[in-house]
Amino acid sequence: MKHHERWMRLALKEAKKAFESGEVPVGCVIVRANTVIGKGYNQREQLKDPTAHAEIIAITAAANFLNDWRLEKCTLYVTKEPCAMCAGAILNARVEKIIFGCYDEKEGCCGSLYNICADPRFSHKCAVRGGVLEDACQTIIVSFFKSKR
Repeated sequence: MKHHERWMRLALKEAKKAFESGEVPVGCVIVRANTVIGKGYNQREQLKDPTAHAEIIAITAAANFLNDWRLEKCTLYVTKEPCAMCAGAILNARVEKIIFGCYDEKEGCCGSLYNICADPRFSHKCAVRGGVLEDACQTIIVSFFKSKR
């Protein structure tokens, strides 16, 4: 558990970058062999790109680092439960595990609305664990939306 918290704190640092940029504060890091190989934060507004979610940016960075689209033996840490697009990209990248902070009852697709990663119809499965540093991950999102009202 402690090692998951260590990496989630780094994902929270990424989320703070998004917050400071006026983006929904979600951050992500991808770890392989105890090393961060990719990281990202939401940049949809800044890049004017609907796919510029933290997870997608981190996946791209990790694939570039490895020079391979297959992110086998990797764990993805993200501050908020991935949406359908991100969960699909995580599966397609062959990520081994997803560890997320807060649940997303409106759009989460790793257990809340649906669990894409456990659907037996897909050839790849991905282990999922939610609730790591959940309060801190939820707090930054709630603070962001309060600041916008």
